[in-house]
Amino acid sequence: MVMLVIKNKDNLIFGSDNFNDSKKQKKRRLNSIIFSDLFERHFNNNIKLSNFIKKSFNLSLETKYLTSNYNECELSKLKVGKYSSIINLKKINDIRYINKFFETINEALPHSGLLLGSVITYPTRRVTIFKKYPPILNKIIYFIDFIFSRVSPKLPFVKRLYFFLTKGKGRVMSRAETFGRLYSCGFEIVDEKIINNLLYFVARKIKKPHYDNNPTYGPLIRLDRVGKNQKKIKVYKLRTMHPFSEYLQEYIYNKNKLQEGGKIKNDFRVSPLGRIFRKFWIDEIPMLFNVLKGDIKLVGVRPLSEHFFSLYDEDLQKERIKHKPGFIPPYYVDLPTTMDEIMESERRYLDLYNKSPFLTDLKYFFIAFKNVLLKGARSK
Repeated sequence: MVMLVIKNKDNLIFGSDNFNDSKKQKKRRLNSIIFSDLFERHFNNNIKLSNFIKKSFNLSLETKYLTSNYNECELSKLKVGKYSSIINLKKINDIRYINKFFETINEALPHSGLLLGSVITYPTRRVTIFKKYPPILNKIIYFIDFIFSRVSPKLPFVKRLYFFLTKGKGRVMSRAETFGRLYSCGFEIVDEKIINNLLYFVARKIKKPHYDNNPTYGPLIRLDRVGKNQKKIKVYKLRTMHPFSEYLQEYIYNKNKLQEGGKIKNDFRVSPLGRIFRKFWIDEIPMLFNVLKGDIKLVGVRPLSEHFFSLYDEDLQKERIKHKPGFIPPYYVDLPTTMDEIMESERRYLDLYNKSPFLTDLKYFFIAFKNVLLKGARSK
């Protein structure tokens, strides 16, 4: 098999003459080299990165590389399955259509094929700016940069202007958005490491891309949840997580497990503003529209994603789908701290509801109201 290296002249790992193409080569040709030779010759230039790459990639393979002037169309011409792995030396921050790029790489790689890439995230960008500029000035520059490179690309009314001015280069993404995009495009994260203020990642192809044609970036989002009779419903909420975070639910659960209250522990998908929204129930307010629509009722078991629904005992799953989920869950009445306690709390509620629906919901509503108001019961 052959490895493909996508070259980036502005961010070379190894400053080798082998990377200096002619103009003719830049347009068409793939150049063959033995990548292991470059590692031996320039090993001391970036030992951390070379060690990181060596962990996952077979450097003895014949290697071909593209210039930095690549695009999705060029990659789509590659023979499917010809390359066992792809090393992308160009930051994904400078790619205009990131998902399209990942989808095209997915098509080029065989199953279990590996991709290496890098991204500038919010924390690494902040470190770079604060080191480069003196105090006070660095905070001002960071604030301007934050608005321009982080906020502008996500706002519908300025997004087009931003991409017109920048051609999509230089925008900053969160770690959650980067990994979420990869998972939506059929990859799983194998390894990650911050080197020289860049987050490097190794991803493995595990399936075909999801092809999300309508990703949401705005403050109001619609989430797929399991409703009555296991029907899929769209639940409205204010955004508390970074874009594409929904694709990371299984990944983050397997990595971090659950904390008290049934939420995922140390969930890096939640934004700083999102933590405030969750603390004061602000993110839940749009769900009242679902109550008006009739998708959910005022009191009832929490509407769950398919992944969390699959974590429940089978008997409880069957009982849950007999009823509409609710805006105010039994959690705020019993305040359980473990997954088993959460399931037991919902069983207790459903048993009581089956015997006396109206009185049970009325009782649970007032107890939940008291716990939120007096005991400070909050979602984390």
